[in-house]
Amino acid sequence: MVYKSTERAKAESAIEQILHLDSPKSIPGILKANGHARPATLGLELDVLPANLYFSYQRLFQGTRILDISHYVRLIRAVKSEYELKLMRHAAELSDQVAGFVPNVLREGMTELELAGKIEAEARRLGHQGIVRMRLWGSEMFYGHLLSGPAGAVPSFLSSPTGGIGASPAVAQGPGFKTIQRHEPVLVDYVFAYNGYLSDHARIFSLGSLPQKLMEAHAAMLEVEQMIKKLAKPGVKSGEIYRHAVEKVHKLGYADYFMGMGAERIRFVGHGIGLEVDEYPFLAAGQQLELQAGMTIALEPKLIFPAKGVVGIENTHVVTDDGLEQLGRFPQAIMEIL
Repeated sequence: MVYKSTERAKAESAIEQILHLDSPKSIPGILKANGHARPATLGLELDVLPANLYFSYQRLFQGTRILDISHYVRLIRAVKSEYELKLMRHAAELSDQVAGFVPNVLREGMTELELAGKIEAEARRLGHQGIVRMRLWGSEMFYGHLLSGPAGAVPSFLSSPTGGIGASPAVAQGPGFKTIQRHEPVLVDYVFAYNGYLSDHARIFSLGSLPQKLMEAHAAMLEVEQMIKKLAKPGVKSGEIYRHAVEKVHKLGYADYFMGMGAERIRFVGHGIGLEVDEYPFLAAGQQLELQAGMTIALEPKLIFPAKGVVGIENTHVVTDDGLEQLGRFPQAIMEIL
């Protein structure tokens, strides 16, 4: 049942029976006309359904038991088909191309927003759909985070290790009017959205060399990434992976800066990705969901240093029997532009 556009839905969808819907009030009548009784149980994705729509369904289907099926829908979506993986592999290839474009346009003195505009234009040229979907209520993002130097350590409301100053407090995240300087880390953490499916991808660039301590910190995050890639196999609980990551970071001496700072740090090291940025599984504290082959995970070990910025990495991966298969192929070391 489709509000708008029914004709476009018929032209584009593989579903055989598509009917026009004037109003939710018409649903019981449409069901009856097509040989279906009023449902005894109605499953809805209550984690994202607007409250007003929920109350409307309560009135329409009085006596019907309404259940939350969002968890089960998300479990199904967590394991990708070969068709879905093909789209995500191509999205990752396009992410690599976007990263490869950065050295062509990154210049000292330009603002983060100016650089973001040039990179985003290239992404659109490559076929980026423009919309990056997120599931968590109140979460929104435009392409991703492009942050330089101290701006990389500015937190935001988003469930992310990075925030950024943004164009104004009305947005409160992402690139802003800060000018990019030499010898500071420039994070390009962008999502490529292709035919509905996403690739989450982050690399660090710099104009000239970075301080040795930041170089060493970045290398430490690559070490954490490699450990997780070997550990994350089918049957392993997602929370256990986060625990191992935290233990590794403690041993490396970076616990105070891992995935944010202070009480507001983000307590995950990776998240599922597919049609939305925040799908199952979450490599987060206390999570009990076991990994399955075919799940796709954006793994993002990062360190946030006050007044200095962010270093680290992010790639989209597929869970296999041998661990995580990395989709992004762009070099992971900090790229110095002379």
